[in-house]
Amino acid sequence: MNRVVVVGAGVLGLTVAHELAVAGHRVHVVADRAARDSVSAVAAAIWFPHAVALEPDVLESSRVTYDRLTKLADDPATGVVMRSGLVRVRRAETDLSWTSAVPWHEPVAEGVRCTVPVVETSRYLSWLGARVAALGVSTTWGTVSLPGRQGAEALPAAVAAIIGEQPDAVVVAAGLRSGALLGGDDEVYPIRGQVVRLANPGLTEWVTDEDNPGGLTYVVPRTDDVVCGGTGQIGDRDETIDPATEEAILRRVRELVPALADQPVLSRAVGLRPARTNRRLEMIGELVACYGHGGSGFTLSWGDAARVAELLG
Repeated sequence: MNRVVVVGAGVLGLTVAHELAVAGHRVHVVADRAARDSVSAVAAAIWFPHAVALEPDVLESSRVTYDRLTKLADDPATGVVMRSGLVRVRRAETDLSWTSAVPWHEPVAEGVRCTVPVVETSRYLSWLGARVAALGVSTTWGTVSLPGRQGAEALPAAVAAIIGEQPDAVVVAAGLRSGALLGGDDEVYPIRGQVVRLANPGLTEWVTDEDNPGGLTYVVPRTDDVVCGGTGQIGDRDETIDPATEEAILRRVRELVPALADQPVLSRAVGLRPARTNRRLEMIGELVACYGHGGSGFTLSWGDAARVAELLG
């Protein structure tokens, strides 16, 4: 049984902490913000590999996560529901390898219809946090930083200074900050995502349209609202709401789903997806890198957490 510190408390950090605790490790989470304040809370959180390279191990983690979320959907307390919908396909060369992880999918004229898990983020993150705590995982709120030009080898000591104990291993799942904590990985970059949440007029089916001429467009109904997006602004770190962007999003989603035409705005948000040239999941000495998931944090979470647990034995 090892003392493992997980840096980050978004959906990846919490899921990794869960699987490590189940595996018998003593786990401590260190983070500068709670899941409800992270980009995970902004996500539409539909199972779909978005803004991540579809490599074989990514597809395998997607499949494992699909299966796990499907099981969790049996418990209403988790906030996971299975919903059918449409992936609009506008280009013949669109990569559809993700369908290998989806038990039911059907090609149609507009694209691909399929059934996937949809996560209601506030309920799910609350449930996951409670499960992690029940497993004995402790949490310390603080910012891990490496002063000056210190490399990743200084990370365990920086973590020990916060929790008062030297860890046997450190898992870096800190989103955009992960690259800096592992020696200045300059392949990490933000993808700005803006969403607007409308009242739900009774919709149950979702639709995504990545190649919409007006920009990335998706409509994901939840119990009490509909998450409408979006944007995919690479390199943009602006977390303020842009009214013009919201207006453009509303035009696109209401054209795609006319039933949304008269629905009032309930809330709005911006999040920075932590992307990388390729998602990074590997062990470096006593450190484990688990970041760069782009818009696929929920989609890869359980599969990647299982791989981290495997790397740490």
